[in-house]
Amino acid sequence: MAAPADRYAVMGNPVAHSKSPRIHALFAENTQQKLRYDAIEVAIGLFEERVAAFFNDGNHGLSITVPFKEAAWYLADKKTARAKTAGAVNTLWRDENNCLNGDNTDGIGLVRDLTENHDIPVKNTRILVLGAGGAVRGVLAPLINEQPALITVANRTFSKAEELVEIFSQEKKSSNQVRLNACSFDMIQGDFDLIINGTAASLQGQTLPVSPDIINPETVCYDMMYGSGETVFNKWARESGALKCIDGLGMLVEQAAEQFFIWRGVRPETASVLAALRGC
Repeated sequence: MAAPADRYAVMGNPVAHSKSPRIHALFAENTQQKLRYDAIEVAIGLFEERVAAFFNDGNHGLSITVPFKEAAWYLADKKTARAKTAGAVNTLWRDENNCLNGDNTDGIGLVRDLTENHDIPVKNTRILVLGAGGAVRGVLAPLINEQPALITVANRTFSKAEELVEIFSQEKKSSNQVRLNACSFDMIQGDFDLIINGTAASLQGQTLPVSPDIINPETVCYDMMYGSGETVFNKWARESGALKCIDGLGMLVEQAAEQFFIWRGVRPETASVLAALRGC
């Protein structure tokens, strides 16, 4: 009798829409790995209980999505350096000592999508990041490590942007010369090579209260959100004259590939998976 496939899952609420089961199934197929990957919707208040039950059943790893990434951070016995900096965990697994390990692969997913899938340089560029919530916190350190010239964090509430900049200014390596600024949406000034939307505005069908004047003909715009068509943010950016507009589907695939590597020790190829998701 064949041994059962190793089981993995994504936990969130809601989670039925998640593309992660298909992504990891394609990774497994392409790398000849035997595994099962499910989507598990968890009721608010039951996250810790469901995680414990999942691993106590002998299962192997979890992807964590909204709204449980911060709860997963507190739950992890050991955290990677990037998880500690992000203040959120999207990847869980137990090691040989039965310790629950936590990592955050969102930032590396964003950077790889930009630099490898789209050939967008990050080093020495001027970056504007819109939003100051958990999604932005999860990607700031990997962006800083790419050594852009400037990162400006803009948010509707200035104090939240300011708080993030203070945190990452303290954690930044002394050898890293990246300038970090904070401002509110209505105080954004300057020219930017790359504008990253880290808010959920596109998911809510909303346009951010940001002037189109921040976009020039050389600006690349990146929405960390994605949908079945063009996101609201990217539509606004395109109509405002951006050079290129990219959605977050590639980030999703790349962060999943990093998870797969953590769990299985095999790094999957991502281009064909992304093409399959886009129906190419």
